[in-house]
Amino acid sequence: MRRRTFARVAAAAMLTATIATGPPSTAAPADELVALGDSYSSGTGTREYYDEGCQRSHFAYAEQIAQRLGATLDMQACSGATVATVSANQLGTLDAETDYVTLTVGGNDAGFVDVLLECAQPGWASDCDGAVDGAQAYIRDSLPGSLDGLYAQIASLAPNATVVVGSYPRLFMGEDCNAGTWFSPAEQERLNATADQLADTIAAQASAHGFGLADVRPAFVGHAVCDSPEWVNGLSNPVGESFHPNRDGQVGYADVFDGVL
Repeated sequence: MRRRTFARVAAAAMLTATIATGPPSTAAPADELVALGDSYSSGTGTREYYDEGCQRSHFAYAEQIAQRLGATLDMQACSGATVATVSANQLGTLDAETDYVTLTVGGNDAGFVDVLLECAQPGWASDCDGAVDGAQAYIRDSLPGSLDGLYAQIASLAPNATVVVGSYPRLFMGEDCNAGTWFSPAEQERLNATADQLADTIAAQASAHGFGLADVRPAFVGHAVCDSPEWVNGLSNPVGESFHPNRDGQVGYADVFDGVL
């Protein structure tokens, strides 16, 4: 009899405790940030990569933003990406549950790397003006439609996400301190003007789709190639590291994006 009484008392106590405390609580799932884009988004220039193929780095701005937001990161960005390859290869994980999307793309479409390499040569050996003219024509005539199509895809696939797109910095400050490059002041001015044209085109399309704009140009003033401290690599070894944000530059990018997000 005593054993049955004890068992009943114990069972009642357990039931009372369950009713009082309720079911165990479950933590809310972390927000998700999907990072899209090209080498400026993947982290090229920081010289340390966990994915060599796409040059994805833990120093990339999206990694830093995700940590600040307490969000999980889905890194889709890949060095060399264009608007077309972002559209074809990087949008597969976007859905109605996506909370944040970050993106830089458009520089490769305009052939900016090839333009820089052309202009880096001595004037007698290069056609810098012709290369810049071609890039500016593409940015004016073709890039707006390409970005419009990509941004529409992102908005459709991730309708509830906060989307922020980034510009590219002005790379030069009027002087060339690298022994292996021959950028004249006039060439640097034209290249910076092309970066402005690219930024304005990105800004117009971002605004048309209700996306935020992380315009990094003001933040990089005083931190261009050959500035002190510089946030953008000059001519580097390997060459692919050249003219990309270094680790300090990626922090600068993260700060600007964070301010918009």
